Amino acid sequence: MKFKIIAILFIAVTAAVYSCQSDEKLEFMRYYTTGQELYKTRCQNCHGAQGEGLAALIPPLTDSIYLKTNRNKLACYVKNGLKLPIMVNGKPFNGEMPPSGLAPVEIAQVLTYVQNNFGNHLGLHSVEKVNKELESCN
Repeated sequence: MKFKIIAILFIAVTAAVYSCQSDEKLEFMRYYTTGQELYKTRCQNCHGAQGEGLAALIPPLTDSIYLKTNRNKLACYVKNGLKLPIMVNGKPFNGEMPPSGLAPVEIAQVLTYVQNNFGNHLGLHSVEKVNKELESCN
């Protein structure tokens, strides 16, 4: 009997918490949690569990200044890879990033995760934004 009461209370509290969250917050959380799984399986091997990168080959993802400044290019980098040298935290990185093969929604999810983890706080990177950015890839 106690178990049933506890279970009912837990469900009621959970429902109340979720009903109090805005649609934007729920969308952000969906993107973030799915992006976290995508990062673990597709990005972590090179960029590291904490986004620390690898020496002079693979840049860290902990520089929110670079991410913020280049936010409109990130979807292109993820989709098509990157061959150009870049500067992050004042250090050059000359390694090559291969194309990801991710769909636009997956790119949005992983970018939402990266841009809100590792010390970054840049908000939702929506699939609509990714689609717009992908139209302007060189």
